[in-house]
Amino acid sequence: MISKLFKSRSVAKTSQPEIPEGRRVYAVGDIHGRADLLDELIALIEEDERTRGPAQTTLIFLGDIVDRGPASAAVVQRLMDLAATRDDVRFLLGNHEEIFLGALDGEPKALRLFCRIGGRETVISYGMEPSEYERLDYEELVHRLEDLVPPPHRAFLSAFEDMIVIGDYAFVHAGVRPDTPLDQQRTSDLRWIRDPFLDHRSALEKTIVHGHTMTDEIEQRGHRIGIDTGAYASGRLTALGMEGAATWSLQTGTAVRAQTG
Repeated sequence: MISKLFKSRSVAKTSQPEIPEGRRVYAVGDIHGRADLLDELIALIEEDERTRGPAQTTLIFLGDIVDRGPASAAVVQRLMDLAATRDDVRFLLGNHEEIFLGALDGEPKALRLFCRIGGRETVISYGMEPSEYERLDYEELVHRLEDLVPPPHRAFLSAFEDMIVIGDYAFVHAGVRPDTPLDQQRTSDLRWIRDPFLDHRSALEKTIVHGHTMTDEIEQRGHRIGIDTGAYASGRLTALGMEGAATWSLQTGTAVRAQTG
C-alpha cells in the first residue's frame, strides 16, 4: 500500500523536496461540508504532532471546505475557531468558495452554478428548510442568504489566499499553468485548472500540493501531490504531513500512514 501511495509514475526528481529545518506542515484536502471528518482529522493531526515532538507547525487547508456535504456552516465555524486557537493556520480559496462568495454577492452566473454544484446542501446547513429552498427563485435565494450566512463567515472566506510557498513546495487549490512562472499564475487557473496541469509530466519550479481533482488515494507524481480523496462521498479526508525531506499521510476511516524521505 505504501509503495502504491507514493510511487512516482512519471518524472523522477533528482532530489527530494524539503520543508525548511525546524518547520512542519500539514496540508488538508477538500473537506466539502464534512464536519465529522474534519473533527476526526484534526484529532489525528494533534496526536501526530505530539508523537513527532516540537516544531514550527503550519496547517494549510487547500480549499473547497463548503458544498456537497451536509455541514458546510459547521465546517466554516470550526475552522474559524481553529484559526483563533492555534498559530499559523492558513486557507486557500477553492473554486467552491469562489462561487459561494459570488452567490452571496448576487452574481447571477455564480448563483446558478452554486446551486448546481452542491450549494443546496450549503444553504440547508445554514438553517434553511429543504422545502423553502425548493420553492425560492434565484433573487429570493440571494436575499435569504444575506439573512442566513453570518457576516463573520463571509469575511473569513473572503480572506483566503491563492497560493502558499514553503520551502520546495507550493500549495494551491487546483494546480498551476505549467508554462507560467508561479508568480504570474492566474487565480482562475489556481482554482479551476485540470487537464493542462494533470497531464503535465515535467519538473516545475516547486512541487505542487493540491486538491480539486478527486482520486481514490493520494496521487504522487514527480512534480505534484494530489490529496483530494473525495471526503464528502468516500469518508476519507486526507492530510499530507511534511518535515524536512519526509512526507507522510493521515487519513480518516483508515489506519494508512505512509512516509518517504
